[in-house]
Amino acid sequence: MRILRTPDECFTGLPDFDYEPRYAEVADPESDRMIRMAYVEAGPADGEPILLLHGEPTWSFLYRKMMPVLADAGLRAIAPDLVGFGRSDKPTEVSDHTYARHVDWVRSLAFDALDLRDVTLVGQDWGGLIGLRLVAENPDRFARVVAANTGLPTGDHPMPDVWWTFREAVEKAEKLDIGRFVASGCRRSVADGVTAAYDAPFPEESYKAGARAMPTLVPTSTDDPATEANRAAWQTLSELDKPFLCAFSDSDPITGPMGPILQRAMAGAAGREHPTITEAGHFLQEDAGEQLAEEIVAFVRATPR
Repeated sequence: MRILRTPDECFTGLPDFDYEPRYAEVADPESDRMIRMAYVEAGPADGEPILLLHGEPTWSFLYRKMMPVLADAGLRAIAPDLVGFGRSDKPTEVSDHTYARHVDWVRSLAFDALDLRDVTLVGQDWGGLIGLRLVAENPDRFARVVAANTGLPTGDHPMPDVWWTFREAVEKAEKLDIGRFVASGCRRSVADGVTAAYDAPFPEESYKAGARAMPTLVPTSTDDPATEANRAAWQTLSELDKPFLCAFSDSDPITGPMGPILQRAMAGAAGREHPTITEAGHFLQEDAGEQLAEEIVAFVRATPR
């Protein structure tokens, strides 16, 4: 496995994101390599941990509007960069990225390196595909779950046409324009400096293997290698008595239909009022991060440990 690290100078001048990066080495489950993952934190070290997992093709910068709100509420906001994204190491081959590897890399960071307990998961896009697996496979480590514009596909049901259009665009793009993809998934306008920040981790095409790989790793048929693990996760999560909040946006054609399904299926979602984040697209953290963070604070306070 060949690995690249984005030069530090690529991250200078990021708007509203002056958090000091932190790093941890995690073991790769399929080799003897150690991989460096980056993360940022805000809030008191003894606050309840809120694990903020981003998706495709963003990085922890996506949570910059939310972290101050969570920190001011006394919570410990932790936003990692998935392997292949942000300041984390970037394996250069699409084949280096598998669903199972990403689940294990995040597990190793959260539990082996940071030893997080009583965690509130916040997962959006691939942050939910990874995070919901972590909750199902390590329920004793979690206190609550917030699903935000995400799901847990098994390949048993077809993906929407708009998702296939996105996957095809990523696969066929000679040059993958990360900032443009993020902006197109937002309801509100995105400033040039912000789109540049989403581009920052990827100075050349060779750094983008993770971003190119992620759409191909979503289970779209029942013979996918992740199907059985995701089916098992659904079974566990549907019976798990942990508070579960669906905080979906009002304008996401990709994951929008999953909100009601999760509300019906998850035991911890029953009898709960699930908010809709208004005037927000797929990347609701970018469109309405403060509103989403306030909903998370209210959820934590309403479900004390």
